[in-house]
Parts: sequence; structure tokens; C-alpha cells
Amino acid sequence: QVKLVESGGGFVQPGGSLRLSCSFSGFDFNYGAIGWFRQAPGREREGVSCISGEDDSTYYSESVRGRFTISRDNTKNTVHLQMVSLKPECSAVYYCAQTHPMVTVGCGALDAWGRGTLVTVSP
Repeated sequence: QVKLVESGGGFVQPGGSLRLSCSFSGFDFNYGAIGWFRQAPGREREGVSCISGEDDSTYYSESVRGRFTISRDNTKNTVHLQMVSLKPECSAVYYCAQTHPMVTVGCGALDAWGRGTLVTVSP
């Protein structure tokens, strides 16, 4: 069974930083990919960033490119999302999910999701 658990969300002022973590199990990341998604109330779910376990290729949405960085740890069982220069519009529940391995074209979620971690950016 594929499991994913997000952590690291919280409250931060505009311009601040947060580091999200996604711990996962139940699949071989060497042949898959993990993505970060977010959803704010009244808005559609948005693919933020994803990373391939096969070749470390990454994707970033235009809204976060240059400010967010996705990475994986040396055990390949955790993916991080370093978020800097946070804006109020970044406030959302952030989810990690298993995604298709063709990362360069975007973050296509498969069936396994975490329960999310809340990020609130506000003065």
C-alpha cells in the first residue's frame, strides 16, 4: 500500500520561508515520481512541483518557479519542498502525491495522496 505523509506546514508572514516534507512508502521511487499540489478554498487544485526518482528531473509551476525548490533525501524516502518569499496567495493545503514519471511535462497525480499540511501566509 502506497502511503504519503506531509509535514512542515504552519503560519508564516509574507516574505517568510517554510520547508515541507513528504515521507512515503510502498513504492519504488527509483521508477516513479512525487509531486506537491495545493488547494485553497474556492480554488482548483494546482500542481506546484514534482521530482522524478529515476533521473531527478523536476517541474515547477510558473507561479512558484524561482522561489520554491523540490529535493529528495539520500534515503529516497522523503521529498522536501523549500518555499521562500512566500505570498498570501500561497496559502493553501499542500498535498504530496505519487505522480507519473514524465515529470518534465507537469505533475500528473496518480491514485495515492497524503492528507495534506496547511500553509498560512498572513501578516
